[in-house]
Amino acid sequence: MTPIERLFTLFDETALILQEELHCTYLEAVAETGENVFHGDVLQEEVSELNKKRLKNAYKQMLLERFTNEEIRKSFQLAVLKGMKEHTQPHHQMTPDAVSLFMSYLVNKFTANYFALTILDPAVGTANLLTAVLNHLSNKQVKSYGIDVDDLLMKLAYVNANLQKHPVHFFNQDSLQPLFVDHADVVICDLPVGYYPNDDNASRFVLKAESGHSYAHHLFIEQSVHYTKEGGYLFFLIPNSLFTSDQAPQLHAFLKEHTIIQGLLQLPLSMFKNEQAAKSIFILQKKGARVKAPKKALLIELPKFSNKQAMTAMMHKIDEWFVEEKKEL
Repeated sequence: MTPIERLFTLFDETALILQEELHCTYLEAVAETGENVFHGDVLQEEVSELNKKRLKNAYKQMLLERFTNEEIRKSFQLAVLKGMKEHTQPHHQMTPDAVSLFMSYLVNKFTANYFALTILDPAVGTANLLTAVLNHLSNKQVKSYGIDVDDLLMKLAYVNANLQKHPVHFFNQDSLQPLFVDHADVVICDLPVGYYPNDDNASRFVLKAESGHSYAHHLFIEQSVHYTKEGGYLFFLIPNSLFTSDQAPQLHAFLKEHTIIQGLLQLPLSMFKNEQAAKSIFILQKKGARVKAPKKALLIELPKFSNKQAMTAMMHKIDEWFVEEKKEL
């Protein structure tokens, strides 16, 4: 068994015991067992003595120090994905791992000259995307914030971050309400796509709909730009239909006024069930006194991530773009 398989087996088997003992969902049990693994103890008082012994023995056999952060993240992600199969809510979806890793690569490239930075994920979910990025920001002092309205996802997020020893500041709230966070150097967000139900709050935004519900993904973009420092970067996972919707002209005008488009990287269509579900990585930079537009934005159609040869060629192309635009960045 690989380290990831061994660690997943620990999360899975102990979560199944807790699911039965606590009469909860598998996903809730994953959060509970993750907390136990972090503390090296069984924190739930209602667990029977026999199962407490079984759980403690299982936790003792798996010392986190023996695993890398990426092994911990991926094994915990597998347990969460198993639990999410029980849920049908559309917001209970995780950013695909290949996308998280590619987003990490892009954040690293754009922040190469930063010694310290602040990262915000306003739709943090289980913190899989955020911790993937944090794991690849080597030799930088990083302060990070994660926000989500869903209680269970938030618990999974802080357990996930604790297991990887990332000191993330989490806020369990509606991300489109006023935020109590520092302005960020970098925003990363797998945009929640759909309508935002709170029309009163939406009325505060420039990108509110003229009638009916506003698009949540548009409001998330505006909120993210607002909480980004001048010259800061924003990395969004967007639906390919973003600029063809009925409210697209408003969004386009807002982006033109406040940001510079650095790049648009279309993800391979083979990753998605159908063309309507397809997404891209959209890279923006907030305007500021010293910010210059690139001579040419990074516009790319990505090959399949499994095609190593094509991906190597594509990374080379991206590296060349950075060399060409270095003075501009």
